[in-house]
Parts: sequence; structure tokens; C-alpha cells
Amino acid sequence: MYRLVNAFYFSPTGTTGKVAARLAEELSRSMCIEKNVRIIDFTLPDKREVQYDFADDDLVVVGVPVIAGRVPNVLLKFLNAVRGNNASAVALVVYGNRNYDDALVELKDLLEKAGFIVKAGCAFIGEHSFSNVLAKGRPDGEDMSLAEEFAAKISEKIKSGTDSPVEVKGNKNYSSYYKPRDREGNPVDFRKIVPKTGPSCTGCNICIEVCPMGSIDSEDPSRMSGICIKCCACVKNCPTQAKHFDDEHFVMHKRELEEDCRERKEPELFLQH
Repeated sequence: MYRLVNAFYFSPTGTTGKVAARLAEELSRSMCIEKNVRIIDFTLPDKREVQYDFADDDLVVVGVPVIAGRVPNVLLKFLNAVRGNNASAVALVVYGNRNYDDALVELKDLLEKAGFIVKAGCAFIGEHSFSNVLAKGRPDGEDMSLAEEFAAKISEKIKSGTDSPVEVKGNKNYSSYYKPRDREGNPVDFRKIVPKTGPSCTGCNICIEVCPMGSIDSEDPSRMSGICIKCCACVKNCPTQAKHFDDEHFVMHKRELEEDCRERKEPELFLQH
């Protein structure tokens, strides 16, 4: 039925990629597809300069992180250029234990517009990009076990020949991007906030290599030459903890998230039979 299972994802801190790869691996195993899973990680800028074309005998797990309750807007042009060609897809979003809002329905719509047939959808939790505390260590073993079980259910649906469309949670009239607020309740614009570089920087340039926007100056890692999407890949991958955010509004929002969103949230799975 399928030639290949693909894990196709954007994952600056690795959480989305971890879930997408596991889903793809389990789908391949449960459907007895002999070829290895094809991993297509489009996190880095050069990978988004490629034209991706799938075929009707492809099964594709498409994963993106949730940023401000939506599909990251920096990915919209890229995703609109992907050609699904009636490939089957599983829509996956990963969020930091606050809420995924309308991100999943938005991703499903984008995939259908690109020519994919969306068989299933899911929202998993990953350690929040801002924090080492919020949803720490997730996706964890429980999440991965659930991903395996969900892959088996998707496989059963596909093998049964059922082609009912999947409905996922979210507003078709997508909500505005989530905006943090200051102590007076006024919206705060985070777009111009960028990470700082402390004196412990050794010039290893790892931050330059992992930035998904290619925005860290190649000659001076303390300088930004492009936009920052607050994915915190540079912060979480810095071996000396030199990268950090010190903007007062950013720090306050981080603390609020850690306080208000402590209760463990569980993945949500969508699969109509």
C-alpha cells in the first residue's frame, strides 16, 4: 500500500522531531513496510530551500512546534510550497504544556491545501522552549508509549480501507497569535526581543549552527543578523549556558508559564473510523 513512511518536521529543540520519528517508525513497523523510515528535518534554513514532492504511495508524519498557539508563521510560505500529490499524512503539533489553540487545525488545513490526505491528527507535549522546568523532559516514556499505540490505531484504520476524514480540535477561523501581557494586563510584543550572550561564551559557534532562521552572525555569535522566533535552540544547545534572555517582560512571562501551567497535560489524538 505504501512505499515509504516519512517523518517530515521542524524541530529546533528536538521535541517535535522525537515524536514525529517515533510515530513514523511505529507506522512503518505495524504496516510491515520494509524500507527504512525517511527522516526529513527541515529545521535549518537550507533544508527549506528544497522543493519537496511526495507521492500517493507515501505516508508522511508532518510535525511542527506550536508558537503562540499557531503554526509558526515563518513556515507558512515553505509549507504552502510542499506538494502532497495525494500522499497520506498524519498532522502533528507539539506544544509546551500551555495550549496548542488552533495550531492543529491550521496544520491540517495547510496539508490539505498542499494536496495531502490527512488520516489522523495529534497534539503532543514537549519541554517548553523557554524553560527547563515546564514539561521538563517531555516527550517522556509515557508520551512515547502513547505515540506507539496511536501509530498502531492509525495503521488499523488504513488497513481497514476506511477513508473517513479526520476532524481535529480548533477554530477554523484561527485565533490571533497568543500575546503575553505585562503586570498591567497590556499585550507585550516579543518580536524584537533577542537572546544575549554572556561572558562564558567560548566561540564554539554551536548557536550559529542550530539557529533555524540563520539569524546569528557568523562572525560574532553575540550579534543577531536576522529575526528571532524565540525557539531557544541557541539557549538549550549552548554548552556553557552563555545564551540567555534577560528582557524583563520575557522573564516575567516565563515565570508565569512555569507557575500557571504546571499541571501535566496529556496528548490529544484524533482518528475517525
